[in-house]
Amino acid sequence: MKLAYRLNGKGETVLFIHGFCENKDLWQAFEQQLSAGYQTLSLDLPGFGESKDNRNYESMDAMAREIRNLLSDLQIERCVVIGHSLGGYVALALADLFPALIRGLCLFHSTAYADSEEKKHSRNKTADFIEKKGLGSFLESFVPSVFFAGRKQELASRMEAYLQMTLQTPVATAAAVTRAMRDRPDRTPVLAQATFPVMFIAGKADTAVPLEGSKEQFFLPANATIHLLDQTGHMGMYEREEETLLMIEHFVGSIHHQPGSVSQQ
Repeated sequence: MKLAYRLNGKGETVLFIHGFCENKDLWQAFEQQLSAGYQTLSLDLPGFGESKDNRNYESMDAMAREIRNLLSDLQIERCVVIGHSLGGYVALALADLFPALIRGLCLFHSTAYADSEEKKHSRNKTADFIEKKGLGSFLESFVPSVFFAGRKQELASRMEAYLQMTLQTPVATAAAVTRAMRDRPDRTPVLAQATFPVMFIAGKADTAVPLEGSKEQFFLPANATIHLLDQTGHMGMYEREEETLLMIEHFVGSIHHQPGSVSQQ
């Protein structure tokens, strides 16, 4: 089965890749805004959303190849790629395997580093728990943990919407992709050798991709933009929608209007 996707607008392509237990609807507000000036492409990764029957999720590389196949089918030769969390891992695999596709890369609460041994142990426990107890039990604690604790009352409706999205994920997908994330390689060389602009959006209170453990990657690309979000966890597109949308608009615009000119901040 081919990947499900949504295509809007015309012009240069901006590809949005969702994260773990998410789907393409994560990006609706971003698509609506950017499709006025660009072609936006949001997809469901293998096993998620309307791509539930695609089981090519055993590795980041396998998922990247599925995206490459979709881009070929759509005759898209180059694009700016925005990847959230897991989506960033897949975006890095795409850049590693098919570098000519990438006009720019945004790691949105994501990292190029491989899992530490401690994190791998945590992934094993998570996958086992999901298989034994079901996804709902896992998400009861997972969803609150990815939002900044001090704004949970303010963000209650967003958190509920996010929970409903994540609950759509099949148990088999969640467990298998957890193990695939555990086994992903270090992809810092992709950043160090990048010939395209790179942007990092990071939450200062992100517990899923802690800033302290990932900030060294900010200085690997020769051409990088860095945004650190105060009082923000792992879900900047919900927690700081207006700010992060402007960041992405500026990043995409700088690439298409002044190629290669994004400066380091």
